[in-house]
Amino acid sequence: MWRRHGVIGTLALALCASVAPQFAQAGDGLDSERLLPGQLPAAPVADQGVWLREPYDPFFDVDWSVALRGAYTKTPTIERSDTLLVPTVRLEHIGVRAAIAAEADAEIVREQDGRLSITGLRLGLDAGYDLDSVTRATATADLTLTQPLAGTPGVSSTVAIAPQTLSGSAGIGVTRQFGRFNVGVTGSVGRSLYGDTTRTDGTVVSNAEENLWSLDGALRVGYQVTPVFEVFGEAGVGRDLFDNPSTSLGVKTDATDVTLLAGVTGRWNSTLEATAATGVTLRRFDAAALGEVQAQVYDASVVFKPDPTLRLRAGLNTAVAPPGPDNAGTARVEYTASMGVDYTVNSWLALRAQAAWNTATFTGTGNTETGYSLGAGADYKVNAHTAIGADYSYSQAVTTSDGLQEAHRVTVGVTVSR
Repeated sequence: MWRRHGVIGTLALALCASVAPQFAQAGDGLDSERLLPGQLPAAPVADQGVWLREPYDPFFDVDWSVALRGAYTKTPTIERSDTLLVPTVRLEHIGVRAAIAAEADAEIVREQDGRLSITGLRLGLDAGYDLDSVTRATATADLTLTQPLAGTPGVSSTVAIAPQTLSGSAGIGVTRQFGRFNVGVTGSVGRSLYGDTTRTDGTVVSNAEENLWSLDGALRVGYQVTPVFEVFGEAGVGRDLFDNPSTSLGVKTDATDVTLLAGVTGRWNSTLEATAATGVTLRRFDAAALGEVQAQVYDASVVFKPDPTLRLRAGLNTAVAPPGPDNAGTARVEYTASMGVDYTVNSWLALRAQAAWNTATFTGTGNTETGYSLGAGADYKVNAHTAIGADYSYSQAVTTSDGLQEAHRVTVGVTVSR
């Protein structure tokens, strides 16, 4: 009898020992329910599979890539070969109401004489949050550091060391739907700092007079006329505040910009989206002697995607801004037109091409600048994480101060990505 009770006790003890871990993993709530007489949890612990879930659920999806490229550049006066390392990382979170994306990239160049230079560094943040079904808040931040190398496209042939430019901005916005109407308000603050320019004759030119704060705000009102077409109007106000007076003008070129735009946008599903807008910008300087600048502005864009393999895009933009380093005058008025095409031949080969044209005038001087660029490239996927790319570009610019400048550039490299 004792042996029989002993065997039964041993089996009961073993059964309790096997069930106990499941009670422990059920959580305090389930344990409490099981202790109440006549009650059981809604579902047995074994059906919930709590301990089968992945314990780590990252808040951000992470994508990264590292590109190693060789570049050859030829101008009428300079030939150079450089090695470029371009790391990129992107963090993205898409939630029920919120969306956050953070991105960072850099361009590190080993010049042909062995020197290392950082020609580009960018940090960016975009965030959006749905306050309710018809209201969305957004926030952006951006920090950029650039310093192009002598002899590369866009740098004057008289420049030995181009100025380092540091710029940053932060902005917020709110958009709300009112039936067929939508109203958006945005505001931003920016800061730009410019280093010295060293010319080929050894002269060092300070660009401290170009350092400035920028404040901008805009109000946009749109009306959905049909499911395809939306008409809109936009009013913007900007303020530029410089740290120092202009050495050539003897006064600070602080100014206020006012812009009025009206346009129409058409969206045909995901196949075609087009926007055309025009208006006027008035830039008025605080110093009465500098007068004001008035310019007709255009803003147009077209994106056409007839199928998943082909994407065509074109755009026309106007910019009224300070003249920038090494430029005379009180303002730069620039018009830019661009177009591009991306074509995926198959799962391992992608082709691309682009072209751009620009013209600029400098108010208060007779200086002008006109140029264009052409380019083409291809990417060949070795596998899911490795691609070989090659690009060719040609650029030409004619300026009053430097005359004709042109450059050919060939880049070949490999990119490893997540």
